[in-house]
Amino acid sequence: MNYQIIDREHYYRKDVFRHFSEDCKCSVSMTARIDVTALAAWSKNTGTKFSINFLYLLSKVLNSREDYRMGYRWQTDELICYDVINPTQYVFHEDTETCTPVYTEYNPDYKAFYAAALRDAEEAKKTRDYRLDPANHPNWFDASYLPWISYDALNIELPDGYLYFAPIVNWGKYREENGRLLMPVSVRLNHAIADGYLIAMVFRLLEREISAFTGSSEEK
Repeated sequence: MNYQIIDREHYYRKDVFRHFSEDCKCSVSMTARIDVTALAAWSKNTGTKFSINFLYLLSKVLNSREDYRMGYRWQTDELICYDVINPTQYVFHEDTETCTPVYTEYNPDYKAFYAAALRDAEEAKKTRDYRLDPANHPNWFDASYLPWISYDALNIELPDGYLYFAPIVNWGKYREENGRLLMPVSVRLNHAIADGYLIAMVFRLLEREISAFTGSSEEK
């Protein structure tokens, strides 16, 4: 785990950061439906899991900008930027109706990431422990799939004033609309390090990466 300490005096969001980390501590969340028609078809044609394919593309997007890799070290009151952030996926156990967190390191190589994420998920199916371990995984972000419902809105609440900068991303079941498969995706970021533009960019970048990954050239 490597990171750089951000010089707040020269941080391009200096004034915004000060306001939303001192005067008005809050987060911003947004839900939108993205077109996953091409990714669903690609996953089916290649015999791969849609959820892991999406997790890979999500991890790639969130590692593409420093804004999404920010962190806060309360012990030293330091704003930092990690070199890389990794996804925490979840395995759901039907028998206990509980989840087990799965820590998978991000790898820009798709095949390597897919194999690791699949292996980690299969290993997690052997236990029913929650095993959440944030202390030893500071540069991990939460990525949770909700396959039971295609929702319209979702909101994640954190304690008031809590300077938690890692992205929290959820996505639900995709559904057909006008011949396309649209999937709800929710993105939560702390307002001190992100605004509406940066959150909207997550959705735009996801659709761009899906197009490039699947070889689709359809205009959005």
